[in-house]
Amino acid sequence: MHIVIMGCGRVGSELAVELEREGHSLAVVDRSAESFRRLGPTFSGQTVTGIGFDRDTLRAAGIERAHAFAAVSSGDNSNILAARVARETFNVDRVVARIYDPKRAEIYERLGIPTVATVAWSTGQMLRRLLPQGISEEWRDPSGQVILSQVHFSSSWIGKDLPYVEAATGVRVGFLSRFGTGILPRPGVVLQEGDILHLIMDADDEVRIEELLAGEPRQEER
Repeated sequence: MHIVIMGCGRVGSELAVELEREGHSLAVVDRSAESFRRLGPTFSGQTVTGIGFDRDTLRAAGIERAHAFAAVSSGDNSNILAARVARETFNVDRVVARIYDPKRAEIYERLGIPTVATVAWSTGQMLRRLLPQGISEEWRDPSGQVILSQVHFSSSWIGKDLPYVEAATGVRVGFLSRFGTGILPRPGVVLQEGDILHLIMDADDEVRIEELLAGEPRQEER
C-alpha cells in the first residue's frame, strides 16, 4: 500500500523507514530538503519538498492513490490541516495526526481524525493507527498462557457494546482506549471508529480471535 508522511523529523523518518521495511510504498513530504537526510542512504521511497497541506504538494506525493496519511510535523495546526485535506479532499481512508496539545485530541477525533499525543507517542502506536490489523501483544503472565493484547476489529463491529464483544468472542475485554483514555467494559459503551480493543485471552486463542474480529459478526450474533 502507498503511504504519505508529512514531516521528516525523528518521528517521521523512523516511521518511514519502518513502513518501507514492511514493504510499503512511501512518500515523505517536508518543507526542508535537508530533513530527508534522516531517512538514510538506503531509503528508496519518494521525497517531496513542500508544504504538507498544499494540495499540489500532496498530489506530487501520490496522495490520490494513498491508502494512508500520517501528519507528524512539529506543528499541531499544520498536522491537523494536512490531515483534514487528506481526509476531506482526497478521501484517504486512514489518516492520523501527531498532536502536541492533548486537550485538542477529542475535538479532532470527532472530526474523524485519529490523533497521537506526544506524551504517549511511539512508532508502534502510529503504526497501529495506519495499519490496524492483527494482534499486538502487550502483556503475558509468567506461565505464558494468559495474554493482554491490542486487537484490530473490522468496521462491521462498530456500534456493538463491550459486553456483546465478550459474549461473541468468549474472551474478556480488559479495557477500551478512546482519545487516549481507558474505558472499562460497561453496558452502553459501544465500539467507535478509532477505538483500540485490549483483550485478555488464552495465548492459544490468538488466531481465532484475530480471524473473528477481522470479519463480520456471525448472522446469529447480529
